[in-house]
Amino acid sequence: MTKVVVDDKFWELFPEAQISTLVIHQFDNHVDEKDDPYFAKLLSDSAKESEKFISNESFKDNEVVDEWRQAFRKFKTKKGVRCSIEALLKRVSQGRAFSPINPLVDIYNSVSLKYGVPCGGENINAFDGDLHLGEAKGGEGFKPLGATEDSPALPGEIIYYDNAGAICRCLNWREAQRTMLTEDTTDSVLVIEAINENQAKRASEAIVELKKLIGNYFKVEGRIEHLTKSHPESKSL
Repeated sequence: MTKVVVDDKFWELFPEAQISTLVIHQFDNHVDEKDDPYFAKLLSDSAKESEKFISNESFKDNEVVDEWRQAFRKFKTKKGVRCSIEALLKRVSQGRAFSPINPLVDIYNSVSLKYGVPCGGENINAFDGDLHLGEAKGGEGFKPLGATEDSPALPGEIIYYDNAGAICRCLNWREAQRTMLTEDTTDSVLVIEAINENQAKRASEAIVELKKLIGNYFKVEGRIEHLTKSHPESKSL
């Protein structure tokens, strides 16, 4: 049975980390145009709330941005790579609006913004074996959204992966086409990352709100787990 496994190497780098997961099944992720205003407002309201994380005029000196930049220096990365929450906050700092993508992605992006935590989601039915978070050997196959050619992981990079290759590179920087959430996705695991105690507190609050928003919209009951150094594997997805 498929599960989430956080490898020892990750805990060596980030012993205080917490990886929060939310598993949901049998939901309908197709877009209903009448709901577009709901998602546009959800994203807009969350973007406004996220401004509290970028109060410093020097963007790179804001705590959330700085913490993740320091974290990314601990492992091999492709040049210019930034954490997903930094990318979202950068859009906010530039005054750029967020357009709806699909219901599940819009919901997790809104939670990511509101709580200042990286959040992502994958299609469980596209996994080949367990979903691991750990160090890349190098060469794990990876084709990002919109790409036509493979962009394999680097040796020493921290990635999400399964038996078929990389699923997300550089933690939650960029995901593969193979497991991305689409309108046809019906079963998903959502992940929120934290690397210290303060982040973990926000992540714990965020995953609860994520479950609530998903339950209210999709009418499904999700299951939350928090993976830590002492509890590195989830139950079956």
